[in-house]
Amino acid sequence: MGRVDQRVAIVTGGGHGIGRAYCLGLAREGARVVTADIDEKAARSVADEIRGQGGDALAVHVDVTDEASVAAMVRATLERFGAIHILINNAAFFLRPVPVSRVTFDQISVAEWDRVMAVNLRGVFLCCRAVAPSMKASRAGKIINISSSTVFIGREGFLHYVTSKAGVIGLTRALARELGDFGITVNVVAPGLTQSEDELTDAVRARHEELRKARCVKRIEKPEDLVGTILFLSSPDSDFMSGQTMLVDGGQAFV
Repeated sequence: MGRVDQRVAIVTGGGHGIGRAYCLGLAREGARVVTADIDEKAARSVADEIRGQGGDALAVHVDVTDEASVAAMVRATLERFGAIHILINNAAFFLRPVPVSRVTFDQISVAEWDRVMAVNLRGVFLCCRAVAPSMKASRAGKIINISSSTVFIGREGFLHYVTSKAGVIGLTRALARELGDFGITVNVVAPGLTQSEDELTDAVRARHEELRKARCVKRIEKPEDLVGTILFLSSPDSDFMSGQTMLVDGGQAFV
């Protein structure tokens, strides 16, 4: 029996990169996984991969910035599986569909600022709000929000992204207070820059090499490096832990 056997887990941004790794890792430990992504083809590919390995998965198209789309994702999950035990808010605007602009703060357009905040922060809020009624009814649930190690470094060049990911931590702490009486825990995982094969460009490769040298563990971070932390926060092992931030970046930043 797996650590999250028969639990239902929604993973937003589940079609690519670390989201795909979360979906596969949860499925290996027995979870029934909803691969939710704005890229429906990618979501279906990951769900097919899970089913091909003997797991149970549902692919759902979702735009986390849109309240109706998020409600439809939750409705489809409940119709298929009857419950929601785990939500991983992984969808983010960073390298996809196009990279965020790496410019000084005074060069960030208002339109791009708003788009980053809509995906990275409003999307987390909308997804948490949408799953809360089901979790409250069962008086149990695990919400895991994905932030970034850039919050603790103050990385220059993309102020809007860093700010949005700092907001995720504040949202998590306040929400943990509001949902604790219902048996729902809310925590954060803050990855470092993680290498996904479908996101590699020469500039990204150079950045990975720069970060490798700055870490205590001097290697490039892979999506699989985050799966153990996700499983811990999704499982009963973390039932007495809420409002916390787990930094998983090979020892580049310390909190």
